[in-house]
Amino acid sequence: MHSNYNINQLSLNMATFYEPEKNHQAHYIHHLVESIDFDDSYTFGRPFEYEPRVLLKLVLLAYSYGIFSCRKIERFARENVVAMWLTQEAQPTYRTIARFVVSDTIEMMLKSSFSEFREYLRKNGLIDEAVFIDGTKILANANKYSFVWKKNTIRYDDLNRQKAKKLLKEIKESIVNIDFADDLTVDQLDEICARLEQRIEYLNEKVEETKKISPNPAKQERRTAKKYLKQTRERKQKNSKYAEQFAIVGERNSYSKTDNDATFMRMKEDPMKNGQTKPGYNLQVAANNQFALDYTLAPNPTDMRTLIPFLEKMDADVIQGPIVADAGYGSEPNYEFIEDKFGVFDYLIPYNTMLKEETKRWRSDERKVMNWHYNAEDDYYIDPKNVRFNFKRYAYRHDTYGYKRNFKVYEAEKFDEDRKEDPNALTKKGNVRKIYINPQWEYFKGKVKTNLSNTEKNKIYRRRKYEIEPIFGNLKAYLGFTRFTVRSKKKVNRQMGIALMALNMWKMSTSSSKISPNNKNKKKTIRIFQNFQKIRMVFFKDRDLCHSLFLCYKGLSICSSKSWPLAIPT
Repeated sequence: MHSNYNINQLSLNMATFYEPEKNHQAHYIHHLVESIDFDDSYTFGRPFEYEPRVLLKLVLLAYSYGIFSCRKIERFARENVVAMWLTQEAQPTYRTIARFVVSDTIEMMLKSSFSEFREYLRKNGLIDEAVFIDGTKILANANKYSFVWKKNTIRYDDLNRQKAKKLLKEIKESIVNIDFADDLTVDQLDEICARLEQRIEYLNEKVEETKKISPNPAKQERRTAKKYLKQTRERKQKNSKYAEQFAIVGERNSYSKTDNDATFMRMKEDPMKNGQTKPGYNLQVAANNQFALDYTLAPNPTDMRTLIPFLEKMDADVIQGPIVADAGYGSEPNYEFIEDKFGVFDYLIPYNTMLKEETKRWRSDERKVMNWHYNAEDDYYIDPKNVRFNFKRYAYRHDTYGYKRNFKVYEAEKFDEDRKEDPNALTKKGNVRKIYINPQWEYFKGKVKTNLSNTEKNKIYRRRKYEIEPIFGNLKAYLGFTRFTVRSKKKVNRQMGIALMALNMWKMSTSSSKISPNNKNKKKTIRIFQNFQKIRMVFFKDRDLCHSLFLCYKGLSICSSKSWPLAIPT
């Protein structure tokens, strides 16, 4: 059992007594870990030599310094005076730290710590009700040339089945003494191997009985049976190999042989500028005021299909207001899911063509149905060439992922008032023109436009860039966390939770994170910056004046940032 650990116990201060400065992240880490509801009792297995709270404090502090190696964390615990103060001079080995980072214990502690952290932020007014969602890609701990592509697996499996069918046909023609069923398939290669092995055993006995006969027909038949047995085993082995690959890849398009849960995707960091794919995970984060409130790791390279699983997994206390994301998340399935599950909250998520629809080129395009005249009473469209499209029937389509889209089909009137064929109502091949309208998609598009045209809601959406993008910048640039050090999704998910919580603790200790999103002084500073931009446009020719104005603005912002202290939680 671990020894009794209490940082608040009465102790005799020696010459080496030390306490970090008042606003150090170690204080926030200590109060966070001590506030979580965690049962450290165990029923079976090997217990930790040190209390899990001590290990969690050490790991969070090390990650906030950008130290992710377990060996370096071991050295950090021995030599860093802040770590010694936080852990009461505990010095766990790197093996203990490595087991703890990927254990089930830390997963429970991280889940509780995120819940306590969100409650603390709301209690102190550091975040509001909006939730900003975005994603970035993190490299996996896998070799970049260990890819297995699903399309290649399908192609190779088809080739293997064709060769197996051809081999079955040859075996039936060559070995007439084996009674094969007529409907024998490739999936029954085990039975074929068993029949061939039995036949070879019989031929071995026959060869022993007829040793003196030359040439021996039994030897020739045995040689042929062994050849077919070897080829059948090869087909069987490859068939099992491709079946295993199908089971691993699932709905993804690829996976890595080194880390089967990693998917090959294009990373934002592309030094060669050739779009090379690398194994990684798609990190999705829900944030507010540059604090990570919740996260998940998705195998999908694109963000559009990650939103629904993320919202399903997200804790109930995270979403308490508008859901904000960029156009990469705007799709009919996502809008429908949010409306069904979070109907009371607005979603500020534009769709991919929203900005294009506001351009003059789009509005003047006669091919776009949105520019046609629509009669809602009689339900028909009239295009710019005065061709009327009447409602014909209902239709539906399923996309690649099985989502069903319902359409209303409108068909052009082939004949005009004089009962003459209208050439504008026909396609180039002479068929009657048809248009497909998705009423549900048009409803969602209209609702998104209405939400984003509202002044107050548009202000919330414009906060998206500086609310969540700095999290990814600080994670990769400040902490240096660009690649996982563990493998498999379960372990990677736990390491990601440590990194994000360490980043939150660092943000708590910095002056910029103490600004509430509704702080009047922050709004005043933003107005000063906007006024400076206007003055800069007027006096852009006078560089000295612009420089002095910039220094003035910078001084105001520094002074204002120092006037927002935040007390350490008690």
